[in-house]
Amino acid sequence: MVQTGERLASTAAERYLLVYMIAVLVIVTALVIVFFVVFLKRKNKLLQDKMEQQQAFESEIAKAQTESQEQTLKNIGWELHDNIGQLLSFASMQLSILKMQVDDEVKDKFKDTSEALREGLAEVRALSKSLNNEVVLNLGFEKSIINELNRLKKMKFDSAELKILGDEVPFKDRKHEIIIFRIIQEFLSNSVKYSEAKNFNLTIDYKPEEIIIIASDDGKGFNISDIEKGSGLINMKSRAALIGAGLDLTSEVNKGVRLKLNYSIS
Repeated sequence: MVQTGERLASTAAERYLLVYMIAVLVIVTALVIVFFVVFLKRKNKLLQDKMEQQQAFESEIAKAQTESQEQTLKNIGWELHDNIGQLLSFASMQLSILKMQVDDEVKDKFKDTSEALREGLAEVRALSKSLNNEVVLNLGFEKSIINELNRLKKMKFDSAELKILGDEVPFKDRKHEIIIFRIIQEFLSNSVKYSEAKNFNLTIDYKPEEIIIIASDDGKGFNISDIEKGSGLINMKSRAALIGAGLDLTSEVNKGVRLKLNYSIS
C-alpha cells in the first residue's frame, strides 16, 4: 500500500515536472518568436528609414539640378534677348539704312538678307521667352506649349498639332507647370535633333484627378534599350519623379517615339 502511494506520488511529480518543462519551453519559444519579430520590425524600419533618406537625398539632388538648369536656361534666355537680340536688331537697322543709300538694282539683293535677319531675330526672341520660366508662367502652360510648337513648326515639322481634351484644371503647384513644360521641351528638342520626323502631335487630357499628356512623332524611332541611360531620358525621368508624375517613353525602329506623362492633381 505504501509502495503504491510512493509510485503515485512519483508519477505525479514527473507529470508536474513535464508540465513545468513544457511551460518553460513554450515561454522560451514565445520569447524567441517575440524577439525575432521585434528584430525584423526594427530591421525593416531601419531599411525603410534608409530608403526614405536615400529617396529624400536623391530628390534634393534632382531638385538642385533642376533649379540649376532653370537658372542656366533663364540666363541663356536673357543673353539671347538682351545681347544677341540687340545685335541682330542693330544689324537689321544698319542694313535698312544701307538699302536706302544704294541703287534700286542693288536693293533687291538686300531683300533675302533682310528677311533672314528678321526671321532670325523673331526666332531668338521666341527662344529666349521659352527659356525663361517667368515668361512661361505669365503666358500660361497651354499658350507656352502652343508657342513652342509654332516655333518648331517653322524650323522642322510639316505639322505640329495640339489637341486639348476636357476642361482646364489648375496644377497643384505652378512650378510643376514649368517642370512639365521642360519635359515636353526636352522631348521636342530630341525629336528635332534625332527623329527626322515630319509630324508631331501633342494631347493634353484634363481629368478630374489627373492630367495626361501624350506626345508623339512619326520619326525613325529607336531601340528603347539603347537610350535608357541617355542624359535626355534621365533628365525627363528625374524631373517627372520630382513632381510625382509617371513617365513612360516607348519607341520602335521606324515607328516613331511616344511619351506619356501622368500628373496627379488630387
